[in-house]
Amino acid sequence: MTRLSPEEIRFFKKNGYLIKRRVMDENLMARARERLWENAPPEVDCNNPDTWVGPIKRYNEEGTGNVGGEYSWKYKGIGGEDWIVRMLATDPSIWGMAEQLLGEGNLVVPERIRGIYCLLPEGNIPQRPVTCHTDAHPFHLGVVGYIDDVAPNGGGFWVWPKSHRMFYYDYHTQHGNEQTEQYEKHVAFFNQQPYVDCHGGAGDIIFWHHRLGHSAGHNRSKRIRKAVLCDFCKKDLEKTTDEPPCEDMWRDWHGIHQIDADC
Repeated sequence: MTRLSPEEIRFFKKNGYLIKRRVMDENLMARARERLWENAPPEVDCNNPDTWVGPIKRYNEEGTGNVGGEYSWKYKGIGGEDWIVRMLATDPSIWGMAEQLLGEGNLVVPERIRGIYCLLPEGNIPQRPVTCHTDAHPFHLGVVGYIDDVAPNGGGFWVWPKSHRMFYYDYHTQHGNEQTEQYEKHVAFFNQQPYVDCHGGAGDIIFWHHRLGHSAGHNRSKRIRKAVLCDFCKKDLEKTTDEPPCEDMWRDWHGIHQIDADC
């Protein structure tokens, strides 16, 4: 079973993210890719790479949450199936590493993941500005997994290292979405800083802190970026969501609270 080393935990605390290679089950990833293609937008043909390049027409399948348009295609309907939850969230290695960070026995078992999120190649459109954001909904630890290879500049998960150490204090509450006036100033600051393109291979995952500045990368490759996303929450999330940020931002991360990472 894959575990986090003390050095990896220190890296996570300092930088707000951590990449682990070749973690997800190969057979389950193949199943996810097959199901994805079975539910592709009408104009996207798995056998014709020319159709993979966006933009595509906007669509929203009523009752499933499957949405798409322009350069995005989100297959959300699959997110509640047991096997795909097991692939990303409750796999013993992934679950165990999440518990190393947040504390054994403290996590809510996810009933679903967000789904399979695809980014279509952008073709030859002009490069767009690079901007970061933080997520609005309450959770503790995010995980992004790739069910297919993602090349550099291929739409991988972009992160702004150490931004969590500022953005955490740019909210009035620990997990709510009430931003202080400092938030936009820090967004502008980090938009001028280098980001990390978390490209990788099928099976790679990225753990990330809930207040880390991040973005979906721009896909300048010729392949569709296929990612699965999930949020880990502690059992006390509802109780602590509206509390003000802690002086020690790692107070509730019982697995790593005492590990020194120059934070």
